[in-house]
Amino acid sequence: MKITDIKSYIVVAPDLREDATSSSQDNIVVVVHTDEGITGVGETDTGPWIAKSVIESPGSHSMALGIKDLLIGQDPLQTSALWQKMYVGTCMSTRRGAGMCAIGAIDMALWDIKGKALNQPVYKLLGGAQVNHIVPYASLQPHGDTVEQYRDSLVKWLLLTKEHGFQAAKLECTLGGPYAHTGLQGTDEEMTEIITACREAVGKEFALMVDVQYLWRDAKSALRTIRHWEHLDLFFLETPLLVDNLEGYAVLAREAPMRIAAGEWLNHRLEFLELMDAGRIEVAQPDVGRVGGLTEAMRVCHMAEDRGRLIVPHCWNSGIGIAASAHLAAAIPHCPFIEYLPADLTDSPLRTELAGDGLSMEDGVLSLPAKPGLGIELNFDALEKFRSAEIVL
Repeated sequence: MKITDIKSYIVVAPDLREDATSSSQDNIVVVVHTDEGITGVGETDTGPWIAKSVIESPGSHSMALGIKDLLIGQDPLQTSALWQKMYVGTCMSTRRGAGMCAIGAIDMALWDIKGKALNQPVYKLLGGAQVNHIVPYASLQPHGDTVEQYRDSLVKWLLLTKEHGFQAAKLECTLGGPYAHTGLQGTDEEMTEIITACREAVGKEFALMVDVQYLWRDAKSALRTIRHWEHLDLFFLETPLLVDNLEGYAVLAREAPMRIAAGEWLNHRLEFLELMDAGRIEVAQPDVGRVGGLTEAMRVCHMAEDRGRLIVPHCWNSGIGIAASAHLAAAIPHCPFIEYLPADLTDSPLRTELAGDGLSMEDGVLSLPAKPGLGIELNFDALEKFRSAEIVL
């Protein structure tokens, strides 16, 4: 089997809001074609126009080759070898950032091809199931022009989540900092009130996590507030500081009353090595598309297991990435949850229409994927419906 073509599709939801801290509004979908008619699908959660240019740009010399040109004619089943070929051949320009995201989307598609060709779900090719089910948490992003509307929206989403059968949810609660959703501003005290209202709404048995989206500048500022959250029994606090503040993360890991989670933006296992060893985080959050695909994500998982840390993969995009996260979670023993954006509990048309994730939930847990490959069903009509016009620079 040989790779014959790689197509990249940029899709954008109608009425995209630049002030909304939500990457589920756009996406890049990569489809890898082979001479045997088997296609693989992948995606990555980054600036889609940047990733597309990385994939399709021609090479210039041996340290900055073109990714697409490197792969045409290659055997797609050689996933690890092709990952290394992409990384080494483009390393001067793609060793981190959007370059690794582009590699991640392609690697995801290659694993999809591999599973389809061998008639096996991907997790079996990653080493086999180490669990008999996967526990999803609902990832909730509220709306509102005031703090009160924001709180009421979050409580409403949370109660719907519980009715839907979920056992866990993550609250986006960001009333300041660089990434406040739609620019809404509030105080740390109001954040405490919102999270308290959510805990009271669902009771003590429901697992809650909180994402504050890099809110605080330093550990001391974070601790001033989160020390008051101990009674709220949060499973983890996500991204309290900018990700490169390793010293601050180490302080929080030592002094915060809950687990600290981070890693959604990281693009290589060595960045996770720093975050775990210097930053001392307890929960690593590789995003399969961003970190370099399933090949690199599994390396991160093994590093975390060696250090006694948990893996809870980040995923805030379509059913393609969600399926990849599920296969990753099935193949490791230390993943208590995966992030899950339920298609019927979201207002993102890309999540609802672009691809079915092939997963089924009953009693708050997901069955292991059963179909070959990633098991997703790409909706080509939706791909054309939301496809962005080409941009010529």
